[in-house]
Amino acid sequence: MNKILIIDDEAQIRRLLARIMELEGYEVSLAADCKSGLKQIPAHQPEVVLCDVFLPDGNGIDLILNIKNKYPDIETVLLTAHGNIPDCVQAMKNGAFDYIVKGDENNKIIPVIERAFKKAKLNIEDVPDSKHSSLYTFDSIIGSSRPIRDALSLASKVSATDVPVLLTGETGTGKEVFAQAIHQMSSRGKNNFVAINCSSFSKELLDSEMFGHKAGSFTGALKDKKGLFEEANDGTIFLDEIGELDFDLQAKLLRVLEVGEYIKLGDTNLLR
Repeated sequence: MNKILIIDDEAQIRRLLARIMELEGYEVSLAADCKSGLKQIPAHQPEVVLCDVFLPDGNGIDLILNIKNKYPDIETVLLTAHGNIPDCVQAMKNGAFDYIVKGDENNKIIPVIERAFKKAKLNIEDVPDSKHSSLYTFDSIIGSSRPIRDALSLASKVSATDVPVLLTGETGTGKEVFAQAIHQMSSRGKNNFVAINCSSFSKELLDSEMFGHKAGSFTGALKDKKGLFEEANDGTIFLDEIGELDFDLQAKLLRVLEVGEYIKLGDTNLLR
């Protein structure tokens, strides 16, 4: 059964989050601070930890680094009432799967938790790369209806090219599965596949995550950072929920798609 640990010092929020997770079929354990949260992990063995940033005996951003060092297969999601770019950046550096602002992003909690569980399951499968890659072939996609066969046929054709691919469909219909299969069956299959959910970040943080930033480009940017486009060089980048992209970032992405050029946040040099 999917197990989640919720760490929050506010009892009312803990109960509310627990009820939401239980209704989604998750097995929930609760803690009110860092110390009790760390004790819960070996006892209940959660796959995902949902953690508040401000706790009575510490900071959730530091806590997830502790968790990832001790339990690297666990995925962590930070929950805070006061979102800011430096905290988001540090949380991701410390290994957080995602970062959610209370109130503003309540509708994102369940989708983010679902993705965190999927990632956690991949972490513990511990299969050789060759077997892991076989999970994402066209043969692994289940379905025999005419629309599925047509989609597989088209995906197979585009996998032999280097053109950008637009995958459309409702949430949960398998867009990332198709993206992984296209990547694995393409000439880029041995290189990186990186994915990002465009609805999970503020405009400024998403700019940094996608394109990277130079040291000093914003408060907390202490050193240069590679963006996902740079990480995916010669591989594939999957932009989930691309329709949520800010208009300014859409223009920047269009430049990448048209001529393969972009500029890091705070930089003036073109990258290809």
